[in-house]
Parts: sequence; structure tokens; C-alpha cells
Amino acid sequence: MSVKAKWNERYRVATREQQAARVLEENLHLLPGAGRALDLACGWGANALLLARQGLEVVAWDIAEVPIAALRETAQGLGLNIRAQVRDVESQPPMAETFDVIVVSYFLNRGIIPALIQALRPGGLVYYQTFTRQRVSDRGPRRAEFRLADQELLHLFCGLQLVLYREEAGIGDVHRGLRDEAMFIGRKHD
Repeated sequence: MSVKAKWNERYRVATREQQAARVLEENLHLLPGAGRALDLACGWGANALLLARQGLEVVAWDIAEVPIAALRETAQGLGLNIRAQVRDVESQPPMAETFDVIVVSYFLNRGIIPALIQALRPGGLVYYQTFTRQRVSDRGPRRAEFRLADQELLHLFCGLQLVLYREEAGIGDVHRGLRDEAMFIGRKHD
């Protein structure tokens, strides 16, 4: 079964999740007042919808047709201008200096990180949140290669100015805070 077919099948049986990534929700104040944003591997498009509500011109990409069709319908119903497209970002990463904001949540492909950095315009922001190998629950992928090593986002995006980083692992009360995940915001130098 192809990757595309696998994800389409997962979305056919899944409930529509309309919760934007915490890294984005908690840091909306850092977004530019205008500009072009990409929700990469967007799934149902909760990040795209939130970005569009903030007044940004939004592009949303996912490899699966099922969530893209649903996002188009939702955006149209809400009167939001989102260009949702089926796109394999591994074979077609974004072009250089085309986005002011890039949001990635719960998708990890280390090989496209350099292309994401290049795709940011000067002063652009990347918001990234995904699962870590250090975890306190069973949430997220089982395979280690789909989870971040300790502080890996700091290394992957070392060419960007660090704006925010959070990775709590198993420190303190594991029933509170951000567990099983890391979040990062980085800014491309002007």
C-alpha cells in the first residue's frame, strides 16, 4: 500500500480533528499582521483555518485527498481563503523564500528541514510541534524514527534564531504540562 493510500484510508475512518497545534495557538501574537503561510502536512487543516482567521494568505498541503477535500469544504463554508492542495512534500518541497510562516505539526521528515528553512522569507517564522522519543504515555508513533531525539529540533533548525523551545520529557509532574512532544518556533534572520 502506498503512503498516499495509507493516509487516505486513515482519514476515511478518523474523526475530524479541528484542534490547532498548541505551539501555534499559544503563540498567535508572534504572527505577522499579513503575509503568506503554509500548513505543511495539514491533515484536516486546523492550523490552516486558524492562520486564515488571523488574516494570512494560507496554503495547506497534504499527501491525502480525503482531508484536503474536507478542508476545502470547511474553508468555503466559513468564507476563508485557503488554497488546499494534495502535494507530496517529500518529492515537492516548497520553493525558496515563498512563505512568511510555516507550521508543521505531527509530521517528521528530517530530510525536508533544509528546504523549509530556505522556503522562509527573511524574518519568517517556523512553528513546529511533534512527538519525542522520551514519553510518558503511548500517544504518537511507535517507531522511533518518527519521533524526535532529545532537543533534536534545536539541531535541525540551528540556522534559525530561537524564539521558543519546549520539551519537558519526564521532568516533574508528568500529568501536567507538555508531555510526549516538543515545540519550537524559529525565525529566519533578516
